[in-house]
Amino acid sequence: MDPVTILCGIAIIILTFYYYSTSTFDFWKSRGVRGPRPVPFYGTTKDVFFFKKSMSEYLTEKYNYYKDEPMFGIFMRRTPILVVKDPELIKDVLIKDFSTFADRGLTTNEKAEPLSQHLFSLESKRWRPLRTKLSPVFTSGKLKEMFSLISKCADHLEQYTEQLARKNKPIECRELTAKYTTDVIGTCAFGIEMNAMADEDSEFRKMGRQVFTPTWRNIIRMRITQAAPWVWDILWYIGLNPMSEVSKFFKRVITETMSYRDTNNIVRHDFIDMLRELKNHPDKLGDIELTDNLIASQAFVFFLAGFETSSTTISHALYELALNPIVQDRLREEIDQEYAKCGGDLTYENIKKMNYLDKVFKETLRKYPPVTFLMRQSLADYTFDGTKVSIPKGQRVWIPIYSIQRNPDIYPKPDVFDPERFSDEIAQTRHSMFYLPFGDGPRNCIGARFAVYQTKIGLVKLLRNCKIESCEKTLIPYQMDPKAFLLAPKGGIYLKLTKIDRN
Repeated sequence: MDPVTILCGIAIIILTFYYYSTSTFDFWKSRGVRGPRPVPFYGTTKDVFFFKKSMSEYLTEKYNYYKDEPMFGIFMRRTPILVVKDPELIKDVLIKDFSTFADRGLTTNEKAEPLSQHLFSLESKRWRPLRTKLSPVFTSGKLKEMFSLISKCADHLEQYTEQLARKNKPIECRELTAKYTTDVIGTCAFGIEMNAMADEDSEFRKMGRQVFTPTWRNIIRMRITQAAPWVWDILWYIGLNPMSEVSKFFKRVITETMSYRDTNNIVRHDFIDMLRELKNHPDKLGDIELTDNLIASQAFVFFLAGFETSSTTISHALYELALNPIVQDRLREEIDQEYAKCGGDLTYENIKKMNYLDKVFKETLRKYPPVTFLMRQSLADYTFDGTKVSIPKGQRVWIPIYSIQRNPDIYPKPDVFDPERFSDEIAQTRHSMFYLPFGDGPRNCIGARFAVYQTKIGLVKLLRNCKIESCEKTLIPYQMDPKAFLLAPKGGIYLKLTKIDRN
């Protein structure tokens, strides 16, 4: 083959790829939706692709630039994504017209990624009946039953923290709190003593790190899932699966736990028992095939979401309390008062009565929502109410939680940590769609109540016995890690924790 033919062939391939990567770029312009101009191969998110910015920082930049628009359009490579800003349109997507936006638009692959068949990712056909059957695990009544178990784990956290504090060294709080929430999830959901604080080599903690640590392997896995999910089929076919260790571990643990309970006639009325009930009566899910992977996936996502989001929230709360000692002192005063009322025997009702704790918790999630934007996908053609904007079936829609909750027109001086934003009087002046750390509508976070209480109990136990201060390793100002999957700081959160002498 002569050089000219080779060069022509290469040129044709390049032009074909160029045309393919840019063929959608008039999508938003043709629909009258404003947005940044895309560039070939990267769309509008080049800085995110090369980790110069996190997605939440990028969305906030564009959110502010198009501040007078109810929505704007971006491109992830060649895929058009609609970012909705207007609170009434957000409410339409999440609640009013939920049936049109019941899917998140995430890819699942039972062969290559067997644990991807969970509530967060499932399409609406399988999500709806599973959500209905699993919801009773998270009622307030169940939380009351679990309270003593969570409190016991928090006692272990308190003791472990005292040991660390004696060393008089900066403590990395994200790892500390992740061990606590890992133990809570193990005890309350699986009936397993995981001992993540006592055991530095805890398998559950190891698996949690393997999933969420932004290693290059995890980053490449995420990019493949987003851009070319079909690659997983090829990798699975040739026997390469970067998540195989995690998948095998969780499937084994769930199978062995269920089998042990069946053999020994153990009933705990927890998450595992609910999965056992579904496995023994699959007809309750209608015509959905209840595979072992589907069962294990629900336990897998509950474990991951339960420990990571709550541990992130606790560590962010500690960070802000260290930087705002007046807030910390006021919160500790409320905790001490409630302890005095209950004689040191803290209950579920005592936690509910701590109004300032609730404000601190909400303000933490306002500044640091672990999931920084919500994803939805249209199941039919749709025209947004009061606009001329129409989108086709399969269109991806994002709701920028972080950007909304950092909007100075909604939350004045958004970088200031001010729990009083959530006093009843002030909170009632804001649109309900301006605070969405747990999402909203039928597909909101199923474990929100559980997350609230394990976070609050952990904070109460820590603040009751420790003073939290910044140190030489504390990152000030806060900087996001652009490689992290959930909102996280660069290099962790290092603080000084000093035991309070109550003698």
